[in-house]
Amino acid sequence: MHTDIQLQAEDPTARDSLLLMEELSTALEAITGDSGNASFSIEDVCGPAGCFVVARDGAGVALGCGALRPLEPGVAEIKRMYARHGTSGVGSAVLRFLEEQAQALGYQALWLETRLVNRRAVDFYEARGYQRIANYGKYIGNPLAVCFEKQL
Repeated sequence: MHTDIQLQAEDPTARDSLLLMEELSTALEAITGDSGNASFSIEDVCGPAGCFVVARDGAGVALGCGALRPLEPGVAEIKRMYARHGTSGVGSAVLRFLEEQAQALGYQALWLETRLVNRRAVDFYEARGYQRIANYGKYIGNPLAVCFEKQL
């Protein structure tokens, strides 16, 4: 259990960031058969309307990450959410940080997509107030995908 989780926006091209995203891709590949890499571009989160956050413990060890990218006016999309296996509270802390960032950036809602087969993710978002919505963008017509929204 990590009670001392520090969160801050970091460079998504930094070593820890890339390592966390690589671990996420491996985990997603194992769960869904798809790494999710095709749905993410680092450039999307580098601008003033985006954010990439890394969670660290008191010793500075990277525990997890998440990203925010502009999707459409008033709406940002959550991407690359990941907490290392064996950590506790990291995913929730990262999501809260991204929600606060989104509000500070003037977004009214957050959208995200995960795979139906990824039950832990589906349960995680539903437990944190995310509601299922019709699939958007590249996920339209994909029966394996499930999309969520949270009003800020």
